[in-house]
Amino acid sequence: MKKKFDKKKFIAEVKDNVKTLYRKNLDEATQEQIFQAVSYAAKDTIIDNWLETQEQYEKQNPKIVYYMSMEFLMGRALGNNLINLCEYDEVKEALEEIGLDLNVIEDQEPDAALGNGGLGRLAACFLDSLATLGYDSYGCGIRYRYGMFKQKIENGYQIEVPDNWLKNGNPFELRRPEYAKEVKFGGHVHVEYDPKTKENKFIQRDYQSVRAVPYDIPIIGYGNGIVNTLRVWDAEAVSDFQLDSFNKGDYMKAVEEQNLARNIVEVLYPADEHYAGKELRLKQQYFFVSASVQAAIAKFKSRGGDIRKFYEKATFQLNDTHPTVAVAELMRILIDEEGLGWDEAWEVTTKTCAYTNHTIMAEALEKWPIELFSRLLPRVYQIVEEINRRFVEEIKAKYPGNQEKIRKMAIIYDGQVKMAHLAIAAGYSVNGVAALHTEILKNQELKDFYEMMPEKFNNKTNGITQRRFLLHGNPLLAKWVTEHIGDEWVTDLSKISKLKLFADDKKAQQEFMNIKYQNKVRLAKYIKEHNGIDVDPRSIFDVQVKRLHEYKRQLLNILHVMHLYNTIKDHPEMKFYPRTFIFGAKAAAGYRRAKQTIKLINTVADVINNDASIGGKLKVVFIEDYRVSNAEMIFAAADVSEQISTASKEASGTGNMKFMLNGAPTLGTMDGANVEIVQEVGEENAFIFGLSSDEVINYEKNGGYCPMDYFNNDQDIRRVLMQLINGEYSGNDSEMFRDLYNSLLNTQCSDKADTYFILADFKSYAEAQKKVEEAYRDEARWAKMAMLNVACSGKFTSDRTIQEYVDEIWKLDKVTL
Repeated sequence: MKKKFDKKKFIAEVKDNVKTLYRKNLDEATQEQIFQAVSYAAKDTIIDNWLETQEQYEKQNPKIVYYMSMEFLMGRALGNNLINLCEYDEVKEALEEIGLDLNVIEDQEPDAALGNGGLGRLAACFLDSLATLGYDSYGCGIRYRYGMFKQKIENGYQIEVPDNWLKNGNPFELRRPEYAKEVKFGGHVHVEYDPKTKENKFIQRDYQSVRAVPYDIPIIGYGNGIVNTLRVWDAEAVSDFQLDSFNKGDYMKAVEEQNLARNIVEVLYPADEHYAGKELRLKQQYFFVSASVQAAIAKFKSRGGDIRKFYEKATFQLNDTHPTVAVAELMRILIDEEGLGWDEAWEVTTKTCAYTNHTIMAEALEKWPIELFSRLLPRVYQIVEEINRRFVEEIKAKYPGNQEKIRKMAIIYDGQVKMAHLAIAAGYSVNGVAALHTEILKNQELKDFYEMMPEKFNNKTNGITQRRFLLHGNPLLAKWVTEHIGDEWVTDLSKISKLKLFADDKKAQQEFMNIKYQNKVRLAKYIKEHNGIDVDPRSIFDVQVKRLHEYKRQLLNILHVMHLYNTIKDHPEMKFYPRTFIFGAKAAAGYRRAKQTIKLINTVADVINNDASIGGKLKVVFIEDYRVSNAEMIFAAADVSEQISTASKEASGTGNMKFMLNGAPTLGTMDGANVEIVQEVGEENAFIFGLSSDEVINYEKNGGYCPMDYFNNDQDIRRVLMQLINGEYSGNDSEMFRDLYNSLLNTQCSDKADTYFILADFKSYAEAQKKVEEAYRDEARWAKMAMLNVACSGKFTSDRTIQEYVDEIWKLDKVTL
């Protein structure tokens, strides 16, 4: 039974917290200090629920899923926690009574820098759904001190600066040193024969080690009192400062262990173009995986379980290849520490580990040089070698004399340890994240594995949580939806389909478009404050926000903007509906071409936004430091959802779902989850263009296509490409964008030119953009399209995805308080 919110008690707690934390009265406190005080007051309720949840879990002993991920892109916690506690409005009202604004207080919170892209945001949505649906789960990751980086734009270039998100502490986390684990690196493996058991014992010696200390972050289920845990591991030195070394003048030795620990948790995805970066990345992966596996086994044993039945009470979901070392680490612990034989340990492992593949791009399937892997993780490498030896025997038995199969499927081959192969060989489930993606995995990238073990493969189309991306991110629309169809959609998004009844209702259409307009005004204000650019909320807000990668084709978008600008300049008299093109994206620090694309977007923006002759018909905005907190505002305001990846390259996408939920029709290729979005909403309520995935795959099989044909035969394409190198946007510097030009054109037709088919899709994209303008001019038609996108978004909730994982993979037990 939910306790009634006690306004007086809450206000008293906030005032007390300001006093005890900062020795101040409320009117002296800064907004940041008030944020901390409010968070601690909310945490009070959360802790009560957390304790109650854990008591129930102890009583009922349900099966636990450990969701292992290098990233958890959580966003801000305060607002989301209050929403899931069902106390948001009450807290807002209580704070207003003492002259405080909850929106301003929420803005003090930095986004938790524990992730970067869609993979990390998906993990965050999954944790929300697991708690809301009542399943025992732990998110397992790393407590990064600085995350990836905070993005600054200076002179149009991306500059990476440290994201010191923990500067003022995280009020919602709890340090749990009593559950610390030791993680060992390097050294060598000593073998001892045990005459009692007549078995060899393997002992790691001369290693370096760090202490993994867990910090627990509460994950609150919506309105059900359940609080699960995201456990992120911090690294500390095993022994404190070495005073004797310091006194002898060996200052480096004195802090050696502390430096090792600190480096492991400093940043997300250290640049790995060099050996040291690769080594650090592998250390990070093993660090959090080893600590998490040790903790899972300790929890299981504390409940009196037989280790041979570990899989009955625990399952490890490996979120991409990053945590795949969990397979070998679980084997190591079962054999070396729990005394199981190989076959017994293998049975437990293969019934515990499941793998989600998030990519079709072969280069993103992690491979480690044997020299590095075996030196850093000597015992784990021995185990991987034995797994590989046995797996190769299976391949030989199935395909006698077929060396090609071994080359394609072996876990260790060609001087490399292939992590995806390890995950598939050992996992009991291998899933893709959209129907098209899973089919491509089965028929292309992982075809050999699918043919050998088809029973492992399945699809789980990704989803998002409506509680963050509609209820919290778009309160105006959320309120309107509830007024029209009730609030069941908050925990059962399929109910949002009831909105279809209102799609032709003129009054409902007007109300809906007015809400969109108000959200556009809110975003326009943010853009003016952060970019100094005036944008017209009455223009079409055409938005592409996501990680910057060549296959996502931000370059296609900005080349088309250049083409539109040329057209407006050539024909100032033409009818043109004003457009605002909004970009937001981080490029990996070492990804040169992606960073050049950011520079191009910003230089094009400078030229267009400062050209008074076009009368404000076109504006281009690059939103700095794209993250969850500004994403919520962007999705709510978008008219058009740009999902324009090269067909067959995007595994799923989840931004496409967030835009849909907020009433922005998709402009996209038939790629990833776009395919399923179109199935749900109908092709007439989306703008689809470009080559199909089959066409792209056929081109690739046959050595690519010839972009020069497009350059020679299409003057619009030729003109924008020449503008990359004639100084039009670069102050007469013809070399600034030469690399982008070269990436699109190679005078010899070759598969090294335009590998993402930008020129091949350019005309089709431009035609689709014309259809967007035509549809937007018809207000009733557009309102209906936008409303139907919201009404048809029910499938794309992470609640549905998680229930499918539970039913078809994890087999968890539901818990109610």
